[in-house]
Amino acid sequence: MTSQPPVQPQQPAEAVPTCYRHPDRETWVRCQRCDRPICPDCMRDAAVGFQCPECVAEGNRGIRQAKSTFGGSVVRTPYVTWTILALNLAVFAVQFVEPAIQSYLGMNSVMVALGDEYYRLITAAFVHGGMFHILFNSWALYVIGPYLERAFGHARFIALYLVSALGGSVLGLWMDDPRVLTVGASGAIFGLFGAVFVVGRRLNLDVRGIAVLIAINLGITFIVPGISWTGHIGGLVTGAALAAALAYAPRDNRTVWQVAAIAGFVVLLAVLVVVRVPLITMSGLS
Repeated sequence: MTSQPPVQPQQPAEAVPTCYRHPDRETWVRCQRCDRPICPDCMRDAAVGFQCPECVAEGNRGIRQAKSTFGGSVVRTPYVTWTILALNLAVFAVQFVEPAIQSYLGMNSVMVALGDEYYRLITAAFVHGGMFHILFNSWALYVIGPYLERAFGHARFIALYLVSALGGSVLGLWMDDPRVLTVGASGAIFGLFGAVFVVGRRLNLDVRGIAVLIAINLGITFIVPGISWTGHIGGLVTGAALAAALAYAPRDNRTVWQVAAIAGFVVLLAVLVVVRVPLITMSGLS
């Protein structure tokens, strides 16, 4: 009788781990932070090895996000500036096909008051009276728009632009002949001029260049006939004042202060419109 070596119990094969987010995918790679298995689609490069998406997101929560100079998100491409510029040029191109668009979109106090066409207070900034008009405003927006958009961020910049345009229209509502039609983005552009001056002062930069540019354009405003001084002055004052509120807002809860400032300017201008409209209506102009 021969002796046989004892039979060793068979060892179970080691189970292949699967990705915790995709259970149907086998993987031997584990997250360096939580040690859970992750597939190639879930791997995120880390200082050593890989991490899973949840650990990367958790780590990013502790990293302070970069901000623009005055609290907005960092702007790499000034999309708002290019969009406004493209919209102005597109509307001007339409004017060649349908010149009557000026009368439909331009600022006219009688149509605002008697026709309840309040949209004209903003749409007037997107139509222009001629080639020189559109070229100057486009050049100004192209030069200073990206600078301000990067300083304030996308949302604050569009608010600055539109509120400045509204400020120019509101002063026109009060001071212009109610029967006159005015068009152009000059109110908004002058608002941006004022904002550049304010930002320069806030950052202790040399503002003599923008001051001279503002002075020259104001001179042209009052010397050359047919230019709406109300749009220029209204936009300049509104833009400079709003830019000051945004640039000098306290760092603590800065966003709250800035949103309140923008809302406050809109409410103030709306009140001025509400007060003025009945006066135009009672005058009986048509």
